[in-house]
Amino acid sequence: MLSALEFYFDFYSPYGYLASLRIDEIAARQGYEVIWRPFLLGPAFAATGHRPLLDTPLMGDYVAHDFARSARLQGAVFRLPEEFPKAALAPSRAYYWLFDQQPENAKKLAKAVYRVTFEQGRDGTQPELVADLAEPLGVDRKQLLTAITTAEVKERLKQETQAAMARGVFGSPFVFIGDEPFWGNDRLEQVERWLQTGGW
Repeated sequence: MLSALEFYFDFYSPYGYLASLRIDEIAARQGYEVIWRPFLLGPAFAATGHRPLLDTPLMGDYVAHDFARSARLQGAVFRLPEEFPKAALAPSRAYYWLFDQQPENAKKLAKAVYRVTFEQGRDGTQPELVADLAEPLGVDRKQLLTAITTAEVKERLKQETQAAMARGVFGSPFVFIGDEPFWGNDRLEQVERWLQTGGW
């Protein structure tokens, strides 16, 4: 019987950040766990022809306003990093490297990266910062910094991103309940209702 849902996200997605604050709680209320799956939006944008939201004509100003408004609605702290958007290579690689050894700490690291990025407005793509956040979890910072430069870990992220796209993931956040897809932070209420009812 299905007991987990999958949460796809990009570490530099504001809506992904907002969803990350609620997804585990929503799932737990219905007796589900969440598998976190970071991927890179850049290749997905290249495939769809989309641009980052803030760079999209007519949409950019609205989206910037909506980021802050959506955060206020959730009671979440929100601060957009000065350099935005960026490719979140370091945290994504670090996540998968750590996930294979310590999946719970990988999720804790992901949450920490999201917090410093969108609560403090810091550059969460910086390897040194990712290592700083991993260290309190008992992760050797030098080992992490070395690991994320290896061909194996780089390839792992590439494969995870390709697998996400092959499944139909094109935005962040993206949630699957089995094979049922939900795109966007504003679909989490539907996610919870689906978990409650088994679908419609």
